[in-house]
Amino acid sequence: MRFTLSSFAALAAALCSLPAAAQTIYPIDRAEILAGSRFDLKVEFPGVVDPARVSLTINGHDHARVLGRSAELIAREDGKEVSSLLLRDVSLARPGVYTVTAGDGAATRSVNWTVYGTPARRAAKNVILFIGDGFSIGHRTAARLLSRGVESGKIKGKLAVDEMPYMALLTTQGTDSIITDSANAAHAYTTGHKSCVNALGVYCSRAAKSLDHPKVETLTSLAKRKGMAVGAVTNSEIEDATPAAMVAHTRRRSDYNDIVRMYYDSGIDVMMGGGSPNFLPRSVAGSKRADEDDYIARFRDAGYAVVTTRSEMLAAAENAKTTRLLGLYNTGNVDGALDLKFLKKGSVAKFPDQPDVVEEMRAAIKILSRNKNGFVLMVESARIDKYSHSMDPERAIYDTIMLDNAVGAARDWAKANGNNTLILVTADHSHPVSVIGTVDDNAPGGEMRNKVKIYEDAGFPDYRPNGEGYPVSVDVPRRLRFIFGAHPDYYDTFRPFLDGEFVPAIKNNDGVMVANEKYRDVPGAVLRVGNLPNEGPRAANQGIHSGDDVILTAMGPGAEKVRGQMENTDLFRVIAEAISLAPNGKSAATAKP
Repeated sequence: MRFTLSSFAALAAALCSLPAAAQTIYPIDRAEILAGSRFDLKVEFPGVVDPARVSLTINGHDHARVLGRSAELIAREDGKEVSSLLLRDVSLARPGVYTVTAGDGAATRSVNWTVYGTPARRAAKNVILFIGDGFSIGHRTAARLLSRGVESGKIKGKLAVDEMPYMALLTTQGTDSIITDSANAAHAYTTGHKSCVNALGVYCSRAAKSLDHPKVETLTSLAKRKGMAVGAVTNSEIEDATPAAMVAHTRRRSDYNDIVRMYYDSGIDVMMGGGSPNFLPRSVAGSKRADEDDYIARFRDAGYAVVTTRSEMLAAAENAKTTRLLGLYNTGNVDGALDLKFLKKGSVAKFPDQPDVVEEMRAAIKILSRNKNGFVLMVESARIDKYSHSMDPERAIYDTIMLDNAVGAARDWAKANGNNTLILVTADHSHPVSVIGTVDDNAPGGEMRNKVKIYEDAGFPDYRPNGEGYPVSVDVPRRLRFIFGAHPDYYDTFRPFLDGEFVPAIKNNDGVMVANEKYRDVPGAVLRVGNLPNEGPRAANQGIHSGDDVILTAMGPGAEKVRGQMENTDLFRVIAEAISLAPNGKSAATAKP
């Protein structure tokens, strides 16, 4: 049963005031909100309340006076003995500090929000945000060693990310844990709000349905409201967490069918990756939809060029009339650089004409830059994370090199096109990975573990990079020893996996995660005892994320605000200020609450 909440008098001073309870009022305490951006306001009461005794004020004024309309009182939310207030799609135009207080006649709770504006004048015309999923310092170090090499104790050349002038450390924790996932972390970049694991574009409330949680506006929506073009390209499934953070509002990142609809509704101009089955109607073979909606047809009818191969993508990008593009190059994830360019493993035999991330990005820039108002582009090298989960070092490092190549190409484009593009490079979260030495096949001794060389014995690996910075062979006699700090039981082979991606652990007949016997008889393989749970609902069959800070590097107009230690939500603010996303254009330095 729902009621309309009218204005109520302020609660009597004698009422007992309780401490602020995080995640009882949404947005939560200490939220930072872009002026003019849209969000849902929700208050959750611990029991059923009397409508006549409920109050909701903002800076001492009834909320309806501040927000223009009254919240709805949901007497019994989802049929349970609890009440809630809900007011969707509101905004606060004036920067300042806002205290939101909710009462039920017996107690009150308050949270404080900081609403900030942006300069009236844009510093940047375009923004390119690179996200190396799981991209950690260990990956960066390894990519530099493999693609540049060492001479006289010094690196023979820098990575593109190394040459960016501004750098900061980003924290990655969310509202529910010190360890984040790609959804919650990417959400922080695209909304400026903290949330919980698996959430995209929402705060995590007690709502029963994944699409009913309080929403916050995304970067895509804000940029589109300014007339800018927006794109998202990845080598994961396009519905996966990081690219989906550009458009999605769901508590459950696995809502792929709904996320496809959200892409369509968002009007995003360019989207590329894998994951075509969720675009196909249920009756089509291979579809993963639960309905008969044909989103391939819908996107095509909406004016998108729909492409499924690298060749088609390049042709569409060259066509001056192409301003919107949907690229779906695989039924699953697009293959990573090592398989795509060298080993021809994974799904390359089935999908031989897939683009890499660099090619996707170049095509996206060509299309998006046709918008005179500028563009925002998110570029993800997704399989750094996926190959780190599967504890496959070479594949993860090759995809790190691919990320850096894309950064270099974007830098060169920006220099040739007015130097008015803000470029940001970061990770959504880290992995516990490190370079500890080398493995020398020619070293004496029978056991492979004794061929691991550390300290002065490590020397330098034997890789020989090609013109793109990729070693032409990973199976060299002396190679990098790249290790994973959190892992299940597995057989350590000390070798690259030339026949396909590593599968470290599998579930036995008793439901326990055990080392994959496939690798037991590899000469010199050593059984490693895991340090992660092997039983129960969180039993690990692969590596996991870590809570380490990630590096943010930046260049271009607005990049000077990247410095020191920052929250991951601060990245959104850097973007918002660079392109003046606050619709009213007011500056936080001058506007009054």
